[in-house]
Parts: sequence; structure tokens; C-alpha cells
Amino acid sequence: MLALELQNRIKQFNPWLIKPERAKELIHGFLPKGYVHREMEKAAVKSDRALLIVGPRQSGKSTLVWHEVQSFSPNILFLNMEEPLLRTMGAQPIDFVHLVREQYPFIATLFIDEIQHIDEAALFVKALVDAKLNLPIWVTGSSSFHLRSRTRESLAGRAIRRRLLPFSLKELLGYANPRNPVEERHVSEQIFSHQLVMGSFPAVYLATEREKKSMLLNELVESLVLRDASDLFRIKRIDAFRRLLTLLAGQIGNLVNLSELASICNVDVGTIASYIDILEQSHVLKRTRPFAGGKRREITGAPKVYFIDNGIRNQLLNQLNSQLELRPDIGQLLENWVFTEIFKALPLRSSLEFWRSKAGAEVDFVVEHAAELHAFEVKSSSMTQPRLTRSAWSFLEAYKPKSFTVVNMALEAELQVEGIKVRFITSYELPSRLCAIFD
Repeated sequence: MLALELQNRIKQFNPWLIKPERAKELIHGFLPKGYVHREMEKAAVKSDRALLIVGPRQSGKSTLVWHEVQSFSPNILFLNMEEPLLRTMGAQPIDFVHLVREQYPFIATLFIDEIQHIDEAALFVKALVDAKLNLPIWVTGSSSFHLRSRTRESLAGRAIRRRLLPFSLKELLGYANPRNPVEERHVSEQIFSHQLVMGSFPAVYLATEREKKSMLLNELVESLVLRDASDLFRIKRIDAFRRLLTLLAGQIGNLVNLSELASICNVDVGTIASYIDILEQSHVLKRTRPFAGGKRREITGAPKVYFIDNGIRNQLLNQLNSQLELRPDIGQLLENWVFTEIFKALPLRSSLEFWRSKAGAEVDFVVEHAAELHAFEVKSSSMTQPRLTRSAWSFLEAYKPKSFTVVNMALEAELQVEGIKVRFITSYELPSRLCAIFD
């Protein structure tokens, strides 16, 4: 059985089990004053499966679960695997199952937070589900625990996986709750400007002072570089890892050349590839692959890299100037922002890629959803008339997508091109456009 010291620590993490009359007050302490409703892809919480919510650190995963499990109060059993003593349970899940059955038979739900700190997290979750505790099991963490697993245990059939990223424009508009269309557009523009520069991580967005926002961004970056890289993944060349992050931050929208990056960072290509894997699994950045629709003159090799959050990207480059008209990288900011908004709304089974021909024609984003194609171009330059680029024409003629959207800074218009409706939209209209595609 689990050691008495460990059992006492579990009680310390769950004071409402000892004092159920104070449960509402104690559990409410885990929630912020204002809750931003999250638009995570819906999933039914079942007693025969775990609900695994993954995403970057401080993206609101724990807050989301606490908001959802309040209805089970006071019969909630909570485990935070950042606590070293609780972490030892990863090696003895059967003993933990016995503890739950013998001492906590009244428990209505189980919440395991920060599970990536367990060496064999997937094995632990699998054991809990297979034990048939007949409880909803909520699990949060990054998917990076697979990188640290010796067995690569699959949770197929035992867990429903959902992704939670920093706030989207749609979520923040819902939180602001504007009272009329004029206010809605004004608030949307303010949120958009914030997202372009400071990003959308909850703590950063909700901070009231700019200096505080900058400090929080710096702490996030240092946590990613120092804590995750050196402590969690035991990366030896932290200097090369940091250098790679900075290089990738400056190459938004460009094809990734591993050999060139390896040369600059003074490591081999395999090391660069492994570092990018870690960054992707830790939800710092995301690779987009070239869309291959079967045409001969398409590029099908090198990917592009986008950051999950503009604020992290800008902090890495020490570029937090909020005067957008003075920023030479406005094109990269807008392109990365459009990527993040699409990716936040993207169902897990849908794909997000880019298209590029050997002749140089290119479309920034191609979404394949429900067996249909939807294309997006991003234009930061001033547009006064709805005109398509040659690249757009090439893609439309070749693939006849269900929709084609040009995201720009000012123009709102529509064109009909060979029966396809081409929309020119600003940031304000992107949430509704994505809803129309994915809902």
C-alpha cells in the first residue's frame, strides 16, 4: 500500500474531503475572478475513458477542468503531479487504485494535473482506466510525456484527447461581451492588436499593466528554455536550443532548412530535428507540411514553422513594440496570428498545411476538413480593391476549393471566381469565417 506520508500529502491537496462544508470556498480558490469561456472541441466525459487535455504551460488547462468539475463538489480527488511525493505514484498505479477503492469510495471524479511529470504517464492513465473505477478521469499536461516514455504506451480506446491553446479572438470577444456591433468591432480591433504583439496566454492577456505583461512573457520563455529544456528533457546544449528558438522566431512563413540551422547552431542535423520535435510536442511551435494534391509541380519536402503564440515569438526577438505601423515584421505577425487562430479552431482530425509550386506560386494555408478544401491567403499590405494574386488563381484553377479567404488589414469584399466565393476579410471577421467552416 502507499506510504502513510504519501496518503497524508493527498489529504493536504484535497482539504474539502476533510471539511466538505468548506468545499465551495476551497475549490473556488483554484478559479480566477473572471472566467473566459473556452471553445475547446467538445468531448463527452465518460467513466470508462480519461479525458486528456493537452496544451502549452499556462494556457488555462487546469482552470478549464476546475470550472468543469465544480458540479462534483465536494467529492473531487485532485492530484498535482508537480509535487515530487505524488509523482512517485506513477510507478505504483495499482496501489493507488486500491487506495481510492478503500479510502475514497465516495469520490465522484478524479482530476490529475500536470501528468507529464510522470516518466510513464500513459501507463499510469491506462492502469486507472483499466481498473474500472467507474469515475470520470480528467487529465491535463503537455503531450510531451510521450517523448520521455520508455514504452510509448498507446492510450487508444482509453482516452479522449483534446487540445487547449492560448485564448482565441472568439473567446476573448465572448468574455468582453460587447453590447452592440459598433462596440464589438472596436473591442475586436483592440484584442487583435494585443494578440499580434503580446499574444494570448491567459496570464499575459489578463494582466492590467504593460510592464507586468512583459515580465510574464519573459518568465514564460525562460520556463520553456530553462525548465522544460534542461530539467524535463535534459538538453545539454541549452545555448544551441535557445539559438534555434530565436532563429525560428525570425523565419515565420519561410521553409525550414535543417542543414542551415544546424550550421548556425553548431550542432548536427539530427539534433536540430530532435529540438524541433520537443518544441512541437511542448506546444511552443507547430510545423506545417506542404499540401500535396497530386500535381507534379508541387513542393512536397520542407515544412514551415509557426509559433503557437505571437507573444512568445516577439519576446524571443525582444520586439514588443505595439506601434504596428512602425514594425517591419507586420507581415510575419499577421501571418503567424492567422495561423494561430486557424489552429485553435481546427478539429484534431482536420489538417492545416500550405501550398507551394516549384514555379513559386504559394497559398499560405490550406485546410482539409470533412473532405473539403479551404484556402487562406494573408496580406498585410494595403488593399483597396479585391484582387487575387497569380498564386491564388493557380490554386483555384487546380483544386476548386470549397472556399478561398484573403485575410488583410482593411478590405472587406467578395468575388465570384468560377463559381467559388472568394472573401476578403479583416481580423474582425475571421472567427465567424472559421465557425462557418468547422461548425
